[in-house]
Amino acid sequence: MGQIPRYLLVDSNALPEVYLKVLNAKQLFSSGQAKSTKEAAELAGVSRSAYFKYKDMVFAYNEKAEGTIITLRAMLRDKPGVLSNLISALSNAGANILTINQNIPIRGVAPVSISTRIDRLEMTPEELFLKLQEIDGVKSIENISDHNI
Repeated sequence: MGQIPRYLLVDSNALPEVYLKVLNAKQLFSSGQAKSTKEAAELAGVSRSAYFKYKDMVFAYNEKAEGTIITLRAMLRDKPGVLSNLISALSNAGANILTINQNIPIRGVAPVSISTRIDRLEMTPEELFLKLQEIDGVKSIENISDHNI
């Protein structure tokens, strides 16, 4: 069996009831119907320990990715087409580029920062990052945002 993907899209009918209760508790708390996580867990019929155990692992479809913005910092060789290839790779993967800031090259390398929304990627963020690292002329690239990839 190959590598199992980190995230799966699963019909909620196939999940143990505890996951659905945790999701319900999260929705009660985020909507303000419950004033605390304790109250949300009680209203949803789930223990506080189960709520805290699973709250960062159970998400409604697209809830986790919605609006996810990452900022990448890249060091690009000073040659024609490198930035264009990086932008094209992001766009082709389904990323929505929000800002680009490129500084003047020093010693043949230009620092670039790109902020992009990744909630509609056609690949995992990890796969995208690996693909960007392979672009000819990309000397280094790193994620400098709060979101891990």
